Amino acid sequence: MMMTAKPAIVPSPLAPQRGVAATLHRVNLFKSASTVSLWTLVSRITGFARETLVASVFGANALTDAFNVAFRIPNLFRRLFAEGAFAQAFVPVLASTRAEQGDDATRELIDKVASVLLMAVVTLSLLGVLAAPGLVWVMASGLKQSAQGMDTAINLTRLMFPYIAFMSMVALSAGILNTWRRFAVPAATPVLLNVCMISAALWGAPWLATQGIEPIYAMAAGVMLGGVLQLAVQLPALRSLGVLPRLGLLPQSLKAAWQDAGTRRILSLMAPALLGVGVAQLSLIINTQIASHLTPGSVSWISYADRLMEFPIALLGVALGAVLMPQLASAQANRDADAYSAMLDWGLRLVLVLAWPCAVALLVFAQPLVAVLYHYGAFTDRDVAQTTLALMGYGVGVLGLVAIKVLAPGFFAKQDTRTPVKIAVVVLVFTQFMNFVLVPYLAHAALTLSIGLGALLNALWLLIGLLRNRSFVAKAGWGMLLLRVLLASAAMGAVLFYAAGHWDWTALRATPWLRIGLMAGVLSACAVVYFATLRGLGMDIRGLLRR
Repeated sequence: MMMTAKPAIVPSPLAPQRGVAATLHRVNLFKSASTVSLWTLVSRITGFARETLVASVFGANALTDAFNVAFRIPNLFRRLFAEGAFAQAFVPVLASTRAEQGDDATRELIDKVASVLLMAVVTLSLLGVLAAPGLVWVMASGLKQSAQGMDTAINLTRLMFPYIAFMSMVALSAGILNTWRRFAVPAATPVLLNVCMISAALWGAPWLATQGIEPIYAMAAGVMLGGVLQLAVQLPALRSLGVLPRLGLLPQSLKAAWQDAGTRRILSLMAPALLGVGVAQLSLIINTQIASHLTPGSVSWISYADRLMEFPIALLGVALGAVLMPQLASAQANRDADAYSAMLDWGLRLVLVLAWPCAVALLVFAQPLVAVLYHYGAFTDRDVAQTTLALMGYGVGVLGLVAIKVLAPGFFAKQDTRTPVKIAVVVLVFTQFMNFVLVPYLAHAALTLSIGLGALLNALWLLIGLLRNRSFVAKAGWGMLLLRVLLASAAMGAVLFYAAGHWDWTALRATPWLRIGLMAGVLSACAVVYFATLRGLGMDIRGLLRR
């Protein structure tokens, strides 16, 4: 028996609009976003510990390229089907079903969607294991420069591909919990993956070495264990809410689930969303393919830079997107256009205030960041220099990469998945054109720079679309906000520029704790300078957060 949840208050779609203040009173958006950000911060800290350990133990070479390629393949499908197209289609339909039809209908929808999803991802996992050689060749045929690298990538792909099945069910669980405004558990689960991979590098790799087995295979075991634990930790939270899916896996049950109107609505929304997410993943495939033909280590340099770049994206963009998506869908179901626009306005202001200084830091202070986080063990001075170039390319577009996480839900919550797809297709063409022009001159750094420039174009286009269809009506004060952020970022950037040149961050490898302490001091000083400048220029930071 499933627990009985409290009956939902179902607003009539014909009821008068209650206004922005009343709608936002239902949920403290900043508190929710802070919860997600806090756990994301823990996840990113453990992620950095993971990457630092992997870089120290394995360095950047053909085998680490093989692992990164193999890990990207199930992650690609995860983003394509689970966290990508599925989440974009599932969460708005789930939120609108709960708002319009109540919890009983929502539970029934969850049961049917979960049954169909499980069968689909298990089938996909089996096919992925069989097709591993072809997938590796499509993703990174350049690994054939090293026979061991290609064979290792194929074996690792086979070992890790079932990860997609666990993570697809994790995405389903996270969508349910976020709709019920239980944000902490979904935000905390990635920590488990990092802990498992850290354990694999610390204990699994040395043990395999004693058995005469290539130590990099320990990382695959860590990934799979992380997938199992991420799903397991969500089940008690679903059970406590009475929404643990009841799976119907018999042919008759699956047929009924497939024919359900809600399921088919999600599938119909997934089709264009799948194309949109697929375009972004196609860009990743092309970039990885290009990198695999460059100097060995290029895939790893980009991967290490990617981890650093993901910190502001996850901490800001993903947190805001996870909180805003169900609330925007609820506002759309209630036909509360004012609340819809106000939430987008609030989210974009936070993006500007918090992502802009991150972009400045990644551009001005990239080398010290890479040195402090990765420059240990097998990670050489050359690896620091090459990873720094890749990170600076991402820094150009970090504002766009974060903004997309807020802008795209503005379309998805209205169940408009076609517009972002059209934009993504054009951005893909633009990105690959930039690769064609820049790779001969900038090598692997051109690949991250093209992604950054493409993200800026994507975000600008999405913003124009929301303004044109009146989903987002900018409130007063944007001009002054931009001026304050520019001036505060300039003051902060001056501190970073001085610190980057004053100390030799690679030479400080001999005194790691001093280097870490200097980094902490510099970043703390920059935070004080930035927010003090904003405050001195008259910005009410607390008022923005509470708005």
